[in-house]
Amino acid sequence: MNKKITIAIDGFSSTGKSTLAKQLANHLGYVFVDTGAMYRAITLFAMQNKYIGAENFDKESLIKSLPAIRLQFRYSPELGLAEMYMNDVNVENEIRTIEVSSFVSKIATIAEVRAKLVEQQQEMGKDKGIVMDGRDIGTVVFPDAELKIFMTASATTRAQRRYDELKQKEDAITYEEVLKNVEERDYIDTHRDNSPLVIAEDAIEIDNSHLTREEQFEIVLGLINEVAKTE
Repeated sequence: MNKKITIAIDGFSSTGKSTLAKQLANHLGYVFVDTGAMYRAITLFAMQNKYIGAENFDKESLIKSLPAIRLQFRYSPELGLAEMYMNDVNVENEIRTIEVSSFVSKIATIAEVRAKLVEQQQEMGKDKGIVMDGRDIGTVVFPDAELKIFMTASATTRAQRRYDELKQKEDAITYEEVLKNVEERDYIDTHRDNSPLVIAEDAIEIDNSHLTREEQFEIVLGLINEVAKTE
C-alpha cells in the first residue's frame, strides 16, 4: 500500500482490539494508538486523587483537574512498543489492573474527559497511516476512516481471556469477578449518554469467539487489501 489510510477498530472490552491493532501497525509500518490506555490513565489519576472509589465519584473535581493531566505514548526499544506515561511517569503496568478496569467505563462517561481525549486522538491521526482502537473511533474520532472494524465475542469468552491474562499478575482474582466486570463494562459502554459504544453503519463486524489471533489478522489484512484496491 502506497497511500496511507486510517484504520479504526472498535468493540467490546477484552476482544483483543489492541492486539490486532498492534499486529496491523507493525505489519504496515503504521502508528498504533491504544485509546483505552488513555482512559485508563485518567482513571488511575482519579483513583490516586480519591475522586473515584467504591462509594464515591467526584466528577467535578476530576473535570477541574483535567488540564493538569499530560498523557504521552513513549516507545520502548526494549519492549518494541509504546507505553503510557502520565505526567512523565510510566504507568503502563498500573493502568492494566482489575481495579482500574472496574472504574474506567464510569470515567469514560464524562463528556469533558472524552472531549479532551478525542481532540488529542484526532491530532494524532491527522496525517493518516494510523491504527487506533477504542469504543468510538469509527463513530466519533475518525468517522471518515477508510476501514472500520467492530470486534465482538461472547461475554464468557472475553472474561476467560481476561482472566487468563490477569491470573499471571494477580493471584487473588477469580473468573466470576472478571465476568462481572466484563458485563458491567458492556452495559455502561453501550448505555452512556456521551458517545455510547455502537457499530458504525459502514463498519465490518468480526466475532472472534472462535478465531485465533492469526486467523483474525489474516481476515483484516484481506479487508485492508480490498480497501487499497479502491483507494
